[in-house]
Amino acid sequence: MEDGFVRRYSHPADGHDEVDGLPGSEGAFLACSFWLADNLCLAGRHREARTLFERLLDVRNDVGILSEEFDPAAGRLVGNVPQAFSHVSLVNTAHNLSVAGGPAHHRREH
Repeated sequence: MEDGFVRRYSHPADGHDEVDGLPGSEGAFLACSFWLADNLCLAGRHREARTLFERLLDVRNDVGILSEEFDPAAGRLVGNVPQAFSHVSLVNTAHNLSVAGGPAHHRREH
């Protein structure tokens, strides 16, 4: 994690790790952060889940679009824009936080 956002994988400070075949590091992967909120919700930690969800909503651009990643140090969206993966995760987390429950609740029950 970096500043409360989840990374897909960690990179050393020197930026020489090439886990994905590309040099350098990346921002926090927004879908992973939404998935953390889903899991907090499933664990009964609703206040933490909602706080993280609202923080993720705050990083959207001026027209509500999310990219693939967020750079907490620079405070800006990075990566592919728009990113459907991030938006699907946003919608699923919103449902998971709802009274009726969402996809994560339904998967848990089956």
